Amino acid sequence: MLKIHNTLSKQKEIFTPRVPGKVGMYVCGMTVYDYCHVGHARVMVVFDVVARYLRASGYDVTYVRNITDIDDKIIKRAQENGEAMGALTERFIEAMHEDSAALGVLPPDQEPRATASMDAIIAMIQRLVEGGHAYTATNGDVYYDVSGFDGYGALSGKRVEDLRIGERVAVDEAKDDPLDFVLWKAAKPGEPSWASPWGAGRPGWHIECSAMSTQCLGDHFDIHGGGMDLMFPHHENEIAQSEAATGCHFVNYWMHNGFVQINEEKMSKSLGNFFTVREVLKLYQPEVLRYFILSSHYRSPLNYSEQNLDSAKAALERFYTALRDVAVGPVTADADASDYVTRFNVAMDDDFNTPEALAVLFDVVRELNRAKAENKQDEASRISSTLKQLGAVLGLLQDDPDSFLKGRGRDVTVALTGVSATASVGTVTAHVGMSNENIDDLIAQRLAARKAKNWAESDRIRDELKAQGIILEDGPQGTTWRRS
Repeated sequence: MLKIHNTLSKQKEIFTPRVPGKVGMYVCGMTVYDYCHVGHARVMVVFDVVARYLRASGYDVTYVRNITDIDDKIIKRAQENGEAMGALTERFIEAMHEDSAALGVLPPDQEPRATASMDAIIAMIQRLVEGGHAYTATNGDVYYDVSGFDGYGALSGKRVEDLRIGERVAVDEAKDDPLDFVLWKAAKPGEPSWASPWGAGRPGWHIECSAMSTQCLGDHFDIHGGGMDLMFPHHENEIAQSEAATGCHFVNYWMHNGFVQINEEKMSKSLGNFFTVREVLKLYQPEVLRYFILSSHYRSPLNYSEQNLDSAKAALERFYTALRDVAVGPVTADADASDYVTRFNVAMDDDFNTPEALAVLFDVVRELNRAKAENKQDEASRISSTLKQLGAVLGLLQDDPDSFLKGRGRDVTVALTGVSATASVGTVTAHVGMSNENIDDLIAQRLAARKAKNWAESDRIRDELKAQGIILEDGPQGTTWRRS
């Protein structure tokens, strides 16, 4: 029985979809003016796993993740670059798709863009104005009237009185109340604009998501997700304007993932302490970054460090080493597999507890290694199928074991645009290493030396490979290798 921690109620609740067997889920996506950083990657991976598990549990899921392609930051960046806004956003949308594909994130079912949803945005603002929930200010902007919505602050746990005390109205703003927020911005010279009943202009950020989510999923849907930083004011404002415009309860379950932190500070572009996905993928295979993200519960802070990424890499190497040289059998319902699947599902049903689910995978690996050591090939084949089956729910362990262990998964980063040949994360710098062909050639030379009983030369080659980060493993069926 799946339980989800609902940010609105501040407790875990049994998940009951509005329509039996169907789930509508909306997640706030990227504002496309730069490359994705690890914080963005966490949002993409977390909710990809949520969608995967819901589908594995038998639900028909409609997963919507929007693209914000009109925004103050986008306009500013395009002006700084001296390029058209559309050219800028298309470039970074393509980069985002490349990054998400590299991380094994499945495409959402729908990916609406703000600029392509303008009719729905204007229609929702018009309903708010006509219903007395919004007003046109003297500067031509349209504002939402927060004072008319009784539940404001329920999601974030903030009191309106406290918020009002802490807010200040800027000199150039014409809103009636410090908490009121903009729905439509009057056009300014040199900025993109659209025609509307209030004159040329463009939408505020908050109204974009309300219009896109309800357009795709209806006025009332099951799950709304995003990063914890969006809880206030973005999601708080979404609730207020959506429920005022539709007269319906907006969302049943609110999910927010925790921050990615560096030195106990949130990773963000504004603080300048971020690493892009592309920089990280020059040092680590994509699946390592994905595993690292899932090694912490999605609501907990995720501490970014090379040590934690190295731990993720070591864990995956253990999994893939176990899967190496095993014929993966069909999925069966034998007692051992059933127990692992049950424990895995119990973990995931507890608010998508991926660390506990990964602990189950370690137990499966332990059994697989035992079966291999005892030369029980049929049993090893059955256990390996269970490992692959459960890994797939997390988007893990779908690579060829030999390819992963030899580091070929890194080849995916070569296709990513905007990545330099050398990228640094922290104090470590990654360079192009020894090619697979050179490694295989040296292993062949070592094999010839061993046959000639030239142990000194054999040891020299092993040491040379080890210095290059290549670990040799001699077994009954020959020598295999992996990158350390």
